[in-house]
Amino acid sequence: MKKILTISSNEKVIETVKKELPKYKAFDGEFLWETLEVINYINYELPEVKILDYTSENTDCETILSAINADPWLHYGGIIAVCDDMKKKQEIEEQQDKNILCVLTLSEFIQNFSRLLHITLTNQQFIFHRGIQSPFAPEESGSITFDNDLLDIHFYSTFLVSYLYNTNRINAETRVNLQIALSEFLNNALEHGNLEISYAEKTAYMEEHGDIVTLIDQKRREEKYKDRKITLSYFITRHHSTFSITDDGDGFDWRKYLEGKEEAQADELHGRGINLSKDMIQQIAYNDKGNQVTLRIRNQLDESNYIPGVMKTYETVTFKDKDVVCRENEKTNDLYFIVSGKYAVYSGRKLVSVLTPNDMFIGEMSFLLNDRRSATILASGNCRLIRIPKIEFLNMIRLNPHYGIFLSKMLAQRLFEQTHKTKELIEKLADTDVPKLQ
Repeated sequence: MKKILTISSNEKVIETVKKELPKYKAFDGEFLWETLEVINYINYELPEVKILDYTSENTDCETILSAINADPWLHYGGIIAVCDDMKKKQEIEEQQDKNILCVLTLSEFIQNFSRLLHITLTNQQFIFHRGIQSPFAPEESGSITFDNDLLDIHFYSTFLVSYLYNTNRINAETRVNLQIALSEFLNNALEHGNLEISYAEKTAYMEEHGDIVTLIDQKRREEKYKDRKITLSYFITRHHSTFSITDDGDGFDWRKYLEGKEEAQADELHGRGINLSKDMIQQIAYNDKGNQVTLRIRNQLDESNYIPGVMKTYETVTFKDKDVVCRENEKTNDLYFIVSGKYAVYSGRKLVSVLTPNDMFIGEMSFLLNDRRSATILASGNCRLIRIPKIEFLNMIRLNPHYGIFLSKMLAQRLFEQTHKTKELIEKLADTDVPKLQ
């Protein structure tokens, strides 16, 4: 089961969570509010989702958030932040914290929590992916269709971008650029595509009200627009990530913006999104009608975005192409954390696998079993590893026992997956007709 930790002393928040959780059997809830107790729970239980309630007077949310950010390698999943009002919501959003999936006022949380649970469960492959860096499929594709809702736009775009970052496909700079571009084009699909809000109408409304949130809420309930949808499709390969956004509107003349024929003025309230996005994304293309835009970015290759906090003080070792990291039957048991590069694993003279930063470690078997190396490891390209002698790693776990728990869970999950694959193979062989020997 996936753990949801509610960090709150606010009865309205607690009541909302307790009311909705039983509807989703995949989630197991815990409720805490005392700051040190929360930090200890996060470190040892590693909950996938944290509800961080800024309305709780006796909870130091900033200290808790700092503890999570101090070692994001451990604290995967995401945070749903709850606050008093729109001013506080804007303040938290402006921090652009990479662990926060969305920020809601208390009233928004009460209204939307059930829907967020549904979205989280439906898309768990994107949110619950850190803990065990299982080998990812060479290609991943799919689509998400949702209503004309600003919360959906923010939530979906945030967890998709976070997924790419947490799986080491994009770096921090690309993460920011992609988040801005996706949000911009999704908002365009909502406002100008599905709800047909013109440039002049948006300008007039913003001059009077400051934003168009209320206008969007009014328009999306109208009979003409209420059934329109937005579809966000993705196609992720090793080298590129592609996103297509399609709305149910009539399209627009995108050429004058994308081809540079018309530029928005710097002092205008809006309308600069397409031009800004051109500088952030490698490829942007529209269909002829103008109701579908496709964004394509280059992925980074074989680089880790996360180095465990307690490992940053240890030696980083550099290997050149075809350098030997360790040899089969060698009597060493240092543990290596993979920072960058690819590593060919040979048993005898046979290539049995290739390790990347998504595999996290090299040498955990001989490390744990205090045995000789079970394979020869060769560097492929320019590679960097953090080398941790066994005695120092044991001392590190002694001082930070939650790391031992994390690694135990990681290895247990790998064993579970291997057992599952073995079971499938046995069942497949049992259903296969074996020819009789003559």
